[in-house]
Amino acid sequence: MINHETIVALATPSGAGAIAIIRLSGNDAISIAESVFQSVSGKKLSKQKTHTIHLGHIVEEGKVYDQVLVSNFKNPNSYTGEDVVEISCHGSTYIQQQIIQLLLRKGAKMAQAGEFTLRAFLNGKLDLSQAEAVADLISSDNEASHQIAMQQMRGGFSNEIAKLREELLNFASLIELELDFAEEDVEFADRSQFKELLNRIEFVLKRLIDSFAVGNVIKNGIPVAIVGEPNVGKSTLLNALLNEERAIVSDIAGTTRDTIEDELVIDGIGFRFIDTAGIRETKDVVESIGIKKTFEKIEQAQVVIYLFDGSKFKSSSSQFVIELEQIKNKYPQKPLVILINKKDVLSEEEISNINLKLENLHLKQILISAKNKEGIDELKNTLLSFVNTGALRNNETIVTNTRHYDSLLKALEEIQKVKFGMETNLSSDLMAIDIKQALYYFGEITGEVTNDELLGNIFANFCIGK
Repeated sequence: MINHETIVALATPSGAGAIAIIRLSGNDAISIAESVFQSVSGKKLSKQKTHTIHLGHIVEEGKVYDQVLVSNFKNPNSYTGEDVVEISCHGSTYIQQQIIQLLLRKGAKMAQAGEFTLRAFLNGKLDLSQAEAVADLISSDNEASHQIAMQQMRGGFSNEIAKLREELLNFASLIELELDFAEEDVEFADRSQFKELLNRIEFVLKRLIDSFAVGNVIKNGIPVAIVGEPNVGKSTLLNALLNEERAIVSDIAGTTRDTIEDELVIDGIGFRFIDTAGIRETKDVVESIGIKKTFEKIEQAQVVIYLFDGSKFKSSSSQFVIELEQIKNKYPQKPLVILINKKDVLSEEEISNINLKLENLHLKQILISAKNKEGIDELKNTLLSFVNTGALRNNETIVTNTRHYDSLLKALEEIQKVKFGMETNLSSDLMAIDIKQALYYFGEITGEVTNDELLGNIFANFCIGK
């Protein structure tokens, strides 16, 4: 499947900039680059050592396109495992396109999305889970997602899977050997050691599967819905959290007619705050649509913040409690935080009465003043408490990829079948089938088992040039 044609693409973002990098990879990468590059030293690029940089000009028939730096990487010591050349030119879009078109005329082909990393995988420079981590690293937008992607790209996840797969493969070989000597009724595989291995594999798989819940929200950001009656300070709270005037603030009830979303990174974790249109009975058609969207956003959110105006609690306490109970009963699995706004105008007696009225709900309550940004740090700490970041601090493997999660679930199912087979004295030939299936799903993760369709789906999500 390995295609040795030389490919070319822009490796830096498209558009004008200070510099741009054009990448070539393939058998003829160095010779094609050499045909258009004139070094100021007069040296031939093909004669130079790997991992060297050379100053010169891109030239065609006497026409100088640009002064450039050319980086030379000879196989197999390159990202793709092939000869690779990177041309650092000035960032004019005109210069970029002229050089790329020149390289195409010299015999290079335009790279497909992810083709450089695909070649790195096919040439054994990366396994499949590491290759997928490259895309995650590029798209990481907070410390936590960056840390997870780096850990996986260094092979933390694949090493753990590969070790388990190797041990299981060794036992599978012994069981297969038993089948060859079935008539002699001998056991080459120690059943007690095998049972211990299965228990260990089951434990690790369950831990990895459980980590997906954390990994998925870290990778994609944790959606937090801010809901409550109109004009209680939801937009002011959003602005306080984001430390900017993102949402329109007005004394007119129902100002927010649509949901407003923005993201804030707290201690390396991304949170997507959604300021909704509020909940109340209304005859305004446009506002009714906004209220409907509020409930849709609660469905999508993983954390719900219910905000109410503390100064109006006395007159509307029953309504607030009813709405809170509705949200709590309808979404029992979602963390629900009660924010009591406008603490700066509340007396101690009013605060005491609010706490007394809400204590039976057994929910986290925070007194804030969105206007004065009081209580915002406590809210941020509360939001962080809903995310299990212990695994990050301990540098444990966290699964963020849905494909990996699916393969882990299937592998666990097969391992549990093998365990059941041992407990019920199932024949070795039937157990061997389940072991092979478990090995197959392990191999799907790291790439020992793959096909063109799977690779196409994975690398189609990459950017061109990577």
